[in-house]
Amino acid sequence: MGSMHSIQTFDHAGKFDAYVATPEGAPKAAIIVIQEIFGVNPGIRQKCDGWAAQGYLAVAPDLFWRIKPGIELDPDVEAELQEAFGYFGQYDADDGVKDIEATIRAIRAGVGGLDGVAKVGAVGYCLGGKLAYMTAARTDIDASVGYYGVMIDQMINESHAIANPLMLHIPKADHFVGPEAQAAIHAGLDDHPKVTLYDYDGLDHGFAAEMGDRRDEEGAQLADSRTQAFFAEHLA
Repeated sequence: MGSMHSIQTFDHAGKFDAYVATPEGAPKAAIIVIQEIFGVNPGIRQKCDGWAAQGYLAVAPDLFWRIKPGIELDPDVEAELQEAFGYFGQYDADDGVKDIEATIRAIRAGVGGLDGVAKVGAVGYCLGGKLAYMTAARTDIDASVGYYGVMIDQMINESHAIANPLMLHIPKADHFVGPEAQAAIHAGLDDHPKVTLYDYDGLDHGFAAEMGDRRDEEGAQLADSRTQAFFAEHLA
């Protein structure tokens, strides 16, 4: 359904690719799908295709392009999982937010010959969940959603800058984000007027993956239904 497009960085130091899925007819809004540590792989492209089927322009930027463009890894293959952890160790999330902001601007200006789309949301997973939080704090994104975002507990001090709605999905059995980190997220964000938190008992990191061993069908459908309603409300 989708195709690849090129997006210019802010400083014109480079270009990075993005997978773009377009809806039939004029998009009702745009959604940036922020990758996990596995790149813009089939699961992320399937997320984009799903949003396009619901009437959104969906864009997944290749955020690891500075390390190695075009990474596509399978989390269920141990060697590829370890390769992904290696990239995560090298990755600078500050660069990621800048690339997401460049993507926001490209969408509003018109991506790939499309008319510009004014309302832009973002949804991210794992590393992308962290980046969704950072995007909410550091850009003018209209609405953001993070699934099992890592290291958010270490960035609560940025929450004062969140001006537009943010939703976070927190699986309580997340083996990358432990109980203390989850408690810190709740302590720091429960009273924030722009933030909504949802906990998921018994679910682990990656429960909303489109495919593979990590997916929990019931949990994924519940979280995704909440995300869909959230974007319908805030990107209308």
